[in-house]
Amino acid sequence: MEKTNIRAYTLQELANVLVQHGEKAFRAKQIWQWLWQKGVTRFEDMTNLSKEFRVFLDNHFTLQAATLTHKQESSDGTTKLGFTLPDGNLIETVLIPSKDKSTVCVSSQVGCKLKCSFCATGGLGFTRNLLPEEIFDQVVAVKRLGDERGLPLSNIVLMGMGEPLLNYENVLAAIERITAEDGLGMSPYRLTLSTSGIVEGIKRLADDDVRFNLAISLHSAVNTTRDKIMPINKAYPLTELAEAIRYFVDKTGTRPTFEYLLLKGVNDSLDDAKALALFCRQFPVKINIIEYNEVANAPYRHSPDASRDQFVRYLESKNIVVNIRRSKGKDIDAACGQLANKNS
Repeated sequence: MEKTNIRAYTLQELANVLVQHGEKAFRAKQIWQWLWQKGVTRFEDMTNLSKEFRVFLDNHFTLQAATLTHKQESSDGTTKLGFTLPDGNLIETVLIPSKDKSTVCVSSQVGCKLKCSFCATGGLGFTRNLLPEEIFDQVVAVKRLGDERGLPLSNIVLMGMGEPLLNYENVLAAIERITAEDGLGMSPYRLTLSTSGIVEGIKRLADDDVRFNLAISLHSAVNTTRDKIMPINKAYPLTELAEAIRYFVDKTGTRPTFEYLLLKGVNDSLDDAKALALFCRQFPVKINIIEYNEVANAPYRHSPDASRDQFVRYLESKNIVVNIRRSKGKDIDAACGQLANKNS
């Protein structure tokens, strides 16, 4: 008999399958706790189940997982985790430490379709979407590592490899397991999904009344500039993106964040700041200014501090909330835009 993926079932479906095989329905809840609360990835580790029942599970179901196969630690404590998936594909995840807690940067796809010119992942091309459990496994691994280091996991950002809104169903299913009371129990308000601007996906999030945070990788409020650095802008120009953001804000009451990567001589001028401030007048928003981390074969350079400071001062003069995000993990290619499976 062909085995089926046990993590693809709902709790009720799992109970039904067990009953069909002559097992007790209540066993489903025990299995569920091991899978989604404790993050176990081997039947043999489900120690409150009899050995015979664990053999039964192994004979009837698969429990494949993203396997941690390499780990690199930066001088600043940032740790990049490399996972090998059951089909041999590779993904990367990042633990970002702060004073007494940690954040996990999670991947949603193997590679990426969008080919943003400043991003190493875009140069990989696209292989496939991650399954919900493959997204979930990344969070569990970083949560365990953070606990070992006395840095409990406090925030989750879907900002790793891939475009989350092009893997909508699997990403939302993973988030449900991460935030559910019978899952990891993380607050949705501590989770942020970052998109390059998939308009129908942003509207769908609003219609689904999500409770997690939304970040938009904007990087320019000038269409011609954004066309050059982010080809997705040709499909979803700024006017369409703005309409989707307004829709999201109106339906959810959530203030999104714009991620803005400063590139020397490309999008860091005072005129660029003025265009950004004008764009931001359409909705409540905050801005994260991100330092550029150099990527092989990309033509960009880090914006000088003087340009950055002038840029930030102008935005703040327009009463826009601005945060400067300092890069972490640059020495191990774990900083924003650098994930590219170099250890493959």
